[in-house]
Amino acid sequence: MKIPSIPGATPLDDETLRGLIPGLTTHGELDEFEAANIARAMLWAESSRSLKKDLLSMSGLKRLHQKMFEDTWIWAGDLRIRQTNIGVSPQTIQSDMAILLGDISYWLKNQTFPLEEIAIRFHHRLVYIHPFPNGNGRCARLATDLFLKQQGVAGFTWGLGSLAQLGKAREEYIRCLRKADQEGDYGPLLKFAKS
Repeated sequence: MKIPSIPGATPLDDETLRGLIPGLTTHGELDEFEAANIARAMLWAESSRSLKKDLLSMSGLKRLHQKMFEDTWIWAGDLRIRQTNIGVSPQTIQSDMAILLGDISYWLKNQTFPLEEIAIRFHHRLVYIHPFPNGNGRCARLATDLFLKQQGVAGFTWGLGSLAQLGKAREEYIRCLRKADQEGDYGPLLKFAKS
């Protein structure tokens, strides 16, 4: 089976597709099934006491990813074990995540950056590390919004477009992520997230 990936997304190779739970055959069917799974996960995340405590931990982020994709992929919540077109080496995921989570804790405690900038840096680094086989952008956006809500601030709007589909919103989102990757400039990504 082959389900083509959209530009800028992690390709769905044969090994990844073997983890597909339902027998979906098109990207549209997969998107629809994942969206329903994510909607259930969002309801769970809003009321989860454990996630309120552990969101900014490896176990909390793995649990969030698992809830977002558990009805779709057998590997939901598992860390990536292969190199992909996006992300750090699988061997450094654990250490890079530990550094990211330590940075967030330090930035919050010391008010190093404004809260929204901490949130967008968290989002960017989580996408950059790409800890999971797939669904990293969606998980990072939800984790970022939950983080903001836990701080008493509304989540981002993320350009008010579908970032899972080809289109102007996704192209702009990827452009802003790459600018942060290449230049360390988070301003465009933050502006996009708030637009």
